[in-house]
Amino acid sequence: MSADTPLVEGHCDAAFAPVRALFERSVAAGEELGASLAVEIDGRTVIDLWGGWADAPGGTPWRRDTMCVVFSNTKPATALCAHRLAEAGELELDRPVAHYWPAFAAEGKEAITPRMLLDHSAGLPALREPLPDGAAFDWTQMVQRLERERPFWTPGTRVGYHALTFGWLVGELIRRLSGQLPGAFFRDQIAAPLGLDFWIGLPESEEPRVARITPPPPLTVARNPFEHALLHEPQSPTALYMKNTGGWRPSGFNSRIGHAAGLGAAGGITNARALARLYGTLALGGERDGVRVLRAGTLARVIEITSATHDDACLRVPTRFGAGFMRQMDNRATGQDSACFGSDAFGHVGAGGSLGIASPARRLGFGYVMNRMGPGVLLNQRAHRLLDAVHACMGGRDVASSAY
Repeated sequence: MSADTPLVEGHCDAAFAPVRALFERSVAAGEELGASLAVEIDGRTVIDLWGGWADAPGGTPWRRDTMCVVFSNTKPATALCAHRLAEAGELELDRPVAHYWPAFAAEGKEAITPRMLLDHSAGLPALREPLPDGAAFDWTQMVQRLERERPFWTPGTRVGYHALTFGWLVGELIRRLSGQLPGAFFRDQIAAPLGLDFWIGLPESEEPRVARITPPPPLTVARNPFEHALLHEPQSPTALYMKNTGGWRPSGFNSRIGHAAGLGAAGGITNARALARLYGTLALGGERDGVRVLRAGTLARVIEITSATHDDACLRVPTRFGAGFMRQMDNRATGQDSACFGSDAFGHVGAGGSLGIASPARRLGFGYVMNRMGPGVLLNQRAHRLLDAVHACMGGRDVASSAY
């Protein structure tokens, strides 16, 4: 490790020493800029590590309390808020959204259900009309634009990842039923009771702890259908959701206004420790230390696969979703991007490589957060290798390391 690179710090049980060694090598080699990694098993923390830089090499070290934007790892947090409302009898997942939000029925959306919003089959992955800069940070404007948007396909007949719209669509249901934006509801109902350092709408007081995201290099040559759509199909859902973002990309995720906005699909800010604790709780059935996120029976229904496709209309790879959670997407046989985290597991990936998952069979909660975005539309090799090393230390492999 270079003398100029901060040492990896934190705790790691001796049984997981190979995981620490792998993490240290990644930081020392510069594969990571800065990152944190945490694992809980049976409610006990066995790994809690961090290292590297929070901004640029030679700048601010990544510290124990450093956080960063985790992009789509925000979606399960928002989804859990909706499921708490459903569990309380205030939201029915298979009743039309328009029952709760009448203006939503416009432009052929009258049959869309909350479940379709949660499992990416609603047909609203992007907006066609160009968004002005800053629109992403104006909740009312985005909700009204989605009311006027027509679906890209007949709702419920196709799957296409709702990368940013998920947050306003599911979030507006939460707001209408609870009187709170999803970030406030999540903080009051889940994050604060569990002691999670996880924010959807960051207070200014916490801003100094946020690491700066380093995006991947600009795309110049298409290597797969997703990248081809970005470069050559400007009106495709793929290109629109990536480029027509109202200021979120390319710089909003490093801005104070972006951190404060509370984007329920991609604006969550946290660290690996909080992800591991959240998913560690879900791995135990949804309750720990007297705090219940969801009842075990509710959680079992939430993670059932309700949408799947061999060609996601946006990501352009095979995908599988429950109601707000990714399930294993093992596309290695066809050479496509994958998210391999175990056959029983559920969770989510974030753009660039972050990962949070629960494995009930292993009573495992896993969190990995980083600020240098890697390639791929699902999960790149850094998280795959770390998770595989965890599985190996537990005495079995649920993820095939030879592929990464």
